[in-house]
Order: sequence, then C-alpha cells, then structure tokens
Amino acid sequence: MQELHRATPRTRRAHRFSLLLLTSLSIGLARPAQAEWTALAGLQRSGAVVTAAAIDLDNGAVIQQLDGSHRLTPASLTKLAVAATALDVWPADKTFQTRVLGVGPFASGKIKGDLIFQSGDSTLDHQALWSLAAQLKGAGVTQVSGKLLVNTAPFGPLGCETKDRCDALRKSDTAYNAPLSAVGVDYGNWCVDVRSTATGEPALVSGCGVAKLPIPIDGSIKTVGATENPTYWIERVTDDDGDRLRVGGAIPLGGAQSMYRAMSDGALGVGLLLKETLDEMNIKVDGNVELSRDPVSASAYPLAVIDGLSLKEQLGRMLRFSNNYIADMLTLNLAAAESPKSAGPLSEAAKTLSEFVGRASVKAGKPAGDGPPLFSGSGLTPENLLSADDLTGLLAAQYRNTRKFPAFYGGLVVPREAPFAFLRVGSPAWLDRVALKTGTMDDPHSVAGIAGYVRKKDGGWIAFAAIVNGGPRMMHVPLYKSMEAMRADIDALLARY
Repeated sequence: MQELHRATPRTRRAHRFSLLLLTSLSIGLARPAQAEWTALAGLQRSGAVVTAAAIDLDNGAVIQQLDGSHRLTPASLTKLAVAATALDVWPADKTFQTRVLGVGPFASGKIKGDLIFQSGDSTLDHQALWSLAAQLKGAGVTQVSGKLLVNTAPFGPLGCETKDRCDALRKSDTAYNAPLSAVGVDYGNWCVDVRSTATGEPALVSGCGVAKLPIPIDGSIKTVGATENPTYWIERVTDDDGDRLRVGGAIPLGGAQSMYRAMSDGALGVGLLLKETLDEMNIKVDGNVELSRDPVSASAYPLAVIDGLSLKEQLGRMLRFSNNYIADMLTLNLAAAESPKSAGPLSEAAKTLSEFVGRASVKAGKPAGDGPPLFSGSGLTPENLLSADDLTGLLAAQYRNTRKFPAFYGGLVVPREAPFAFLRVGSPAWLDRVALKTGTMDDPHSVAGIAGYVRKKDGGWIAFAAIVNGGPRMMHVPLYKSMEAMRADIDALLARY
C-alpha cells in the first residue's frame, strides 16, 4: 500500500506555488502569441475601427495582433500592392517608351500624312516633349500635312470612377485629381508658370515648357509690391470648347511660381502640348489633334523615341510622395501586360492587384481565400479593403524575394527623412529604425494607416501594418490621434526588439 505523507506547511507552500506556476503557464499557453496594441486598442474602445499586426520575419511568428484579419479602407497603403505586383511582372530597371511615328511619304522635310504619338510612361513630363521635338527636327521634319494622332490603345474608355476625378472633368483647382487617360504628361496636368513683371502690370502666365499654352486663359494676375501678400489663383474649367484656365489675384514683385492644374482629358492635353512644342520648334502640323485607338499602321516609321524613368524610380515617386496618377497608370499597364488586346476600366484592372495580394498571403502561411477587394491602385476608392494580415503577408513575401526586395524597400520612407512633417516626430528609434508607407483619407470616413518594416536591435526584421478607420460611433478620427496611437505602439515594439 502506498504510504501517505501528511503535508507540512513547507510542502503546502510548494504545492500552492506549483499550482500557481502551472496555472500561469496554462494561461500563457492559452493566450495568443500576439501581445496587444495597447494604444490602438484604446482608440478602438473610443469608437475607431482598427486592424493591426506585426510578424517576426526571422521565423514568421506573429508578434502582436489586433483584429488582424479585419479588412478596412486602406487609402494609399494600396500602393504597396501596386509596387509588389509591378516588381513581380517587370524587372526593376524596366522603362516605358514614348514614341512619335510618321505615316505617309516623307521627302524634303515634309510628311504627307500623320504623326502618331504613343506613350505608356506615367512620369512623362513637358521636358520630354522638347526632346521628342528635337529628334523630329534632327530627322529633318519641317511640316506634317496631316493630323497629330494620340494613340490610346490598348485602353478602352476609362471613365472617372472616383468622385474627385469625376468632379475634375468640369473644373479643378488642384493637381491630385487628374482624370485618368491612356497617355498623359506632367501626371495629367497643365503646368503653368506665373512670373511677376513690373508693379501694376499683368504678370506673365505661360506654360512651363511652352511659351504659349494651347488653351485659352481668362483673366490676369497683377504684379504688386514686393512686400505685399500673394493672392493669385488658377483654376481649370471645361466647356464644350474644351479646357481653359481662369486666373486672378496678385503676385508680389520678384515672385515666380509653377502651378499644376488637372487636365480634363490627359490624352488630348498631351497632344495639344506636343503640337505647340513642335510649332515653337518650327515644325508645322497642319491638321488637328485627335485621339485614336486604331492599330498602328505597319508602314509607320519611328521618328523620335524616349525612355522614361525606370520602374524602381517610378515606384519611389509613387510610394514616397503617394502619387495617385503613377499608381493607377501602373495598375492599368499591369492589366494591359496581362491582356494586351484591351485594358480598363480601372476597377477591372485592379483585380490584378487583388489576385497578387491573395497569392502573397498564401506564401506567408495564411489560409487560401479570396484576394481583398481592390478597385484602384491609388487607394482613392474608399471601397478598397485590406487587412493588417493582407499587408504583413505582402510585406513578408517581398522581404523574401531577394531579387526584388531592394527596389521595393527603397521606395519606403524613413520617418526622419519623410517628406511629410507629421512623420518626422517621435523617438530616435521611430525616426531611424522604421521604413514605411502611409495612407490617409477623410471621406466618407477618416482613414489613417501605416505599414512597413522595423529593423530589430539584433539586425533582424519585423513587418507591421496598422489601419484606423472611422466607425459608426466615431466617423472621423483626427489624424494626429491615429498617428499618436500607431507611433506609441510601434515605439513599444521597438523597445522590446
């Protein structure tokens, strides 16, 4: 028979300690491996809607998570999907060509036919138009008897698809809302130079790359004394006759400024600017500027070619400055690469991004499922939805793609050197050991998000993502509150790792 021992006070204390230890271990094992996002959880209790996650890229372990699978409006964090998908399809040094071709007999400087303009370059600028014009001049072209045709294939009608871009079809006093078009220049904008003259005289208003803008200018800007405040303004309006600029106000003596205003039709606008550039180069095009989706004639011959910025340079501009035009034009070009015959509208083209994010999540160990609903690359569409798990899966997949990761990571911003002031505050660790992309939006509810990488003290890496949306109880969460909470939780992560 087993001998029974009477418990002594010491053994009872040891027994209680063992039970406490076992209970603590059980609680620790039952608790998810993810610690809490304390500041974001507090914001969530106040009425915000939150998704957040962080994973250790050394072993794939989830470090901390807060409703990580909940998909919310990500705003410009969608651009991370554009960058990753583009690098999956094309090499980092890929360039996009712009060409001018001739159709018809060419002799004694005269083309008895048309010019065709083609471009897939979302970063084409007005300086590039002068390079093309100079090449035509060097080829001996002095006159074109036909039209200047801007070729928009393979894109069909693109529409506007977001409220800002739809409103900009009739009027715009800014640059970010340029409606998408198959081709464009200066991110789909009219670039306008305003230069003071003499006090009391009208200022000079011209194109940035041409002496005379090819659209009418209504009104004038007055030159005032050097100590007076600038009050000048420019807006683009569109009627049945096309785009025109309305200007007014005053510019101080000695002042000069370049301003950008969205074109209503970027393809037509670039054609008008090229025709004016050619005219100022003494190359006369007798016909009008027209848009065409017809296949380019086999008899067409190249007259001028220019390569745009490399893909990694375009991604850097898109991510660092959150350029919406580049993001959506790359989305359209990705769809065209997948289906060359026709591409568009944007909401259809964005399915390429959704599918890629879905595949990346599976590679990161997430269960297979439908990709997130994405309708634009820019994130201007509030119907876009991404979760923290979607984003950390994407970031993990990019980290492990050793060939493409440098180009992807190089587009992110380190807070200390960020172009936006609200990122350039915080602890030294936040300022120097984080590289991220931001996303913000105000309508129809507030959106603030960050996603990127943390460099650990031991040299390892963490991928993180956090999105804060306004919710039914708090439709608009102030940006500073969202950023304070996200920064505080990242700071806690930095302190631990």
